[in-house]
Amino acid sequence: MRLPVAFVVCLFACSALGFAQQQPEGPTSEKAQKSYKEGLEHERKHDWFGALDSFKKADKQDEGHCLPCQKKALKYAIQLQDWKVAQNVTAEMIAEAQGEKNVALAHYQAGMVALDEAIIKNKKDLYSRAHEEFSNALAAVANFPEALLDDGKALAHLNQDAAAKADFEKYVSLHSANDSDRRRAQRFIDEPELARARMAPPFAVDTLTGEHLSMDDLTGKVVLIDFWATWCGPCREALPHMLQIAKKFQGQPLVVLSVSLDSDEKKWKDFIAKNQMNWMHYRDGGFTGPVATLFGVKAIPQTFTVDADGVVQDQHIGDASIEGKLKKLVARAEELQPGRKALQ
Repeated sequence: MRLPVAFVVCLFACSALGFAQQQPEGPTSEKAQKSYKEGLEHERKHDWFGALDSFKKADKQDEGHCLPCQKKALKYAIQLQDWKVAQNVTAEMIAEAQGEKNVALAHYQAGMVALDEAIIKNKKDLYSRAHEEFSNALAAVANFPEALLDDGKALAHLNQDAAAKADFEKYVSLHSANDSDRRRAQRFIDEPELARARMAPPFAVDTLTGEHLSMDDLTGKVVLIDFWATWCGPCREALPHMLQIAKKFQGQPLVVLSVSLDSDEKKWKDFIAKNQMNWMHYRDGGFTGPVATLFGVKAIPQTFTVDADGVVQDQHIGDASIEGKLKKLVARAEELQPGRKALQ
């Protein structure tokens, strides 16, 4: 099962550092500019392999000084799980970085590469490397919230719970916004074992009916996330099964959220109304939508089953018999109500 970490979303955002350095739109040399434009065209066509090759080539032609090329190459190296390229790019970024904030950001990016690879391969040495890079980032900028949060995750995987808890506590104290990341960090303080689990990515959406829905707000309930689209034949074929599941578990601690990759809002709304799909819906707009990106969705229909603790327990591409798994998870969720217990 492939779930990207938050790295894919916040890789270059890091607003906590106040990182607002103006960067050129692309490389400076003429040859590199041509390769960079080719990369953008591959990107537009969703040709990730072609994009990666072009951005790598552009950076090489710019003698390794093209930060926009490096950012693009790193993005697609992570997406394609080309860890060697990702490590080489972050090493180049670290070597080029000047000033405390840029040094901290470069080491943070290297840490996220190691953490993402570690989660997929479940290797202790990769978690150790991630912790080392996050420590380097925090040595440059001590109050770097994102580095604290992700260092806590790496430490939790290394079973250093006391140190992980200290990171999470400091993150909460620095991160004043009452968002999903802060709420999740607060949960990690009380239940560090959750930081070791394959948690569903934190996200918040406004549903078709106008309800604001956050993944962490659904703690205590089983969540079935269904990625689909009206233009998808297999999705339409799987619809009767989804209707059956929604009806069977009605009134139980199960939330069904269908995430549509439709670009046509009216067609999406009309389809839902016509087929009486009476559960929660959100339109993400395509495979590059924010929620689809968080879950690494590349094919539909695809479902993710999340338990009452927010841990992903199941993932399926295509229609699949998931009632047995849902029944067990719902029964456990009912046992935890009222007075929810800690993760076993």
